[in-house]
Amino acid sequence: MRKKIVAGNWKMNKNFEEGLALTSEIINIAKDELKNQAILVINPPFIHLNSLQKLIPQNSNIRLGSQNCYHQKSGAFTGETSVDMLKSVGVQYTIIGHSERREYFNETSEQLAQKTKLLLEVGITPIFCCGESLTIRESGKHLEYVAQQITESLFDLSTEDIQKIVIAYEPIWAIGTGKTASSAQAQEMHAYLRTHIAHTYTQEIAENISILYGGSCNPQNAKELFACADIDGGLIGGASLKSRDFITIAQSF
Repeated sequence: MRKKIVAGNWKMNKNFEEGLALTSEIINIAKDELKNQAILVINPPFIHLNSLQKLIPQNSNIRLGSQNCYHQKSGAFTGETSVDMLKSVGVQYTIIGHSERREYFNETSEQLAQKTKLLLEVGITPIFCCGESLTIRESGKHLEYVAQQITESLFDLSTEDIQKIVIAYEPIWAIGTGKTASSAQAQEMHAYLRTHIAHTYTQEIAENISILYGGSCNPQNAKELFACADIDGGLIGGASLKSRDFITIAQSF
């Protein structure tokens, strides 16, 4: 049975004290109100990782994640963070290939393939992001485009390793553009990606991979989205910065 996951991407928000406060709120509300509906993954900026790992209770459904890692094991790469460093502070999930990283930092499919393999080597679960721009969506080639992103970065993995991946679909065209992705459009992409994985691997393997929706998921639309057959949770941006909204989204299962 696929894992239900709600991952909060704080992006470049929350100073040290604010991060501690937000995480404490999430932990306290989840303890009282969240009955294992989903795994919660908190993905703060790097400065928070060590401190937040100490706050998160053992045997809870809350996990610590990071927003990125470097695609080399170690070395003279000023300002970067390795998978071994992340592992040493208790990181269990790492977001890679986010649309902002692809656009602003020119991350390539090859680099993302390297990151994926390094994360798996140390036992960290990659949350692999994929998605299309408005131009690609309007061209009618969006399904093939997003499937190709997965092919280029993930399809060299073994049948064992591909099942350790979490995929997050981001309809970039519907984020900050005034346009809205419907639950039907989200479901269409998720189902297509699952079929694409099944064609390369097997249907059973495809059915075991969690695919999250990363397009402005909030407390108002989460229930409708999560009711779709192939949507297994969300990669949450702005709503993850509000503890009540984040927990409400997780309760939408």
